[in-house]
Amino acid sequence: MAISPDIRTRRLLIKPFNERHLTKRYVGWLNNSELMRYSEQRHKRHTVETCRSYWQSFEETPNYFWVIEDVENGLGHIGNINAHIDINNSLADVGILIGEKEAEKKRYGTEAWIGVCNFLFQEAGIRKLTAGTLSVNLPMLKLMRYVGMIDDGVRKQHHIWEGQEVDIVHKAVFKEVWDRIVNSDKWHRIKNTGSSRLSSRWKAVPAHRLNVFPTNPR
Repeated sequence: MAISPDIRTRRLLIKPFNERHLTKRYVGWLNNSELMRYSEQRHKRHTVETCRSYWQSFEETPNYFWVIEDVENGLGHIGNINAHIDINNSLADVGILIGEKEAEKKRYGTEAWIGVCNFLFQEAGIRKLTAGTLSVNLPMLKLMRYVGMIDDGVRKQHHIWEGQEVDIVHKAVFKEVWDRIVNSDKWHRIKNTGSSRLSSRWKAVPAHRLNVFPTNPR
């Protein structure tokens, strides 16, 4: 796993995953059918051992696997976020899961995503950041649009979801676009007022549904 410093945002601490995060709480998120509604993990049964194997799969790779901790309200470990890195092409593919029920409607997913994107662009040398999700996962699509990601391809009728064929939608944002975002008025409002005052487009987005490929044990 790539070495990463702790990433701090207004309310969150994002730091490398380690052994103490292999808990029943974490496993419970992955076995929650409602939480995994938009994830391929809904087809699997997870244990501490499968989670350990996933974590260990990051060893000796350039990829990142972080936990997201709430430090403002004391909720502790509320989710995970990762980045799969293509060094040769300076690419990062990011996935996120906000699993803790008490973190719902606090917009932690947006805050964590912005923090990690900023790290990858400003410190890890990434030039293009990508993500993909089911076309029916409206909360995740809103997050990706909110942070400036644009269309990057669609895999038509690629997955079966609740009995229907659905697309996988890919989005991307480039470093030069991100640099403009972080120097914009919107960015400064996020930093100065906190994500609780983000755009009204986010009022109905449940944070615990912000899951996107690939963030869980395969």
